[in-house]
Amino acid sequence: MTHINWIGLSTLYKREVWRFMKVWNQTLIAPVVTTLLFLAILSLALGGAARMVGDMHFDQFIAPGLIMMAVVQNAFANTSSSLMLQKIQGVIVDLLMPPLSAAEITFSLTMGGVTRGALVGLTVSIAMYIFVPFTLHSLPLVFFYVVAASIMLALLGILTGIWSQSFDQLAAITNYIITPLSFLSGTFYSIEQLPGFWHTVSLANPFFYMIDGFRYAMTGHHDGNILTGMLVLIAVNITLWSVVQFLLTRGYRLKT
Repeated sequence: MTHINWIGLSTLYKREVWRFMKVWNQTLIAPVVTTLLFLAILSLALGGAARMVGDMHFDQFIAPGLIMMAVVQNAFANTSSSLMLQKIQGVIVDLLMPPLSAAEITFSLTMGGVTRGALVGLTVSIAMYIFVPFTLHSLPLVFFYVVAASIMLALLGILTGIWSQSFDQLAAITNYIITPLSFLSGTFYSIEQLPGFWHTVSLANPFFYMIDGFRYAMTGHHDGNILTGMLVLIAVNITLWSVVQFLLTRGYRLKT
């Protein structure tokens, strides 16, 4: 049976949590303000409660997507910035030298990102409820999608942190990959309104399944197949986890 370094694992996880909790005003409160600004601007510009998407008011339609966007953006930021800062400051050896396996490092960093994403999701949801009251369609599915989506973006953040050698490269991944996939995932529109080709393209975007699934969990409305979406998220997470663990084992771009 493989020995697990529980003390080291928990210590690394606590460090990741303390790192963002020390600046809670920036990591937990700022996303609330940004998300509410998105809600206000989109509602005012596109009709708000007067506009309907299917049988839902527009503000109720976009609210779950905005919450999920805040969750995943912060899960990604937590892990990517953690590794990038350690590289820039020259203290990455503090992560590599302790008796921690690649699996333990992956788990601790990922759970740190999940914790930040979940806390941001909770604070944003509370603030959102004041302006767009909602009832949860399925609490277990809400939990599943928050955790699964946070894991996916936390793992993507680790991959980005491993690959990036500067903040410019980190910003490039964020601006050219993460942000477009987020905005083109059906957050602000129903993919049922798209022509055939773009509808198919949307179904190939894993971000669509986490947005659509979370919207279903909150409102009962969905554009895609929920079971398919859950399987896609699980498969993507398993793949990303395997890649991250392999790269950490090899010390790719970390030991040189």
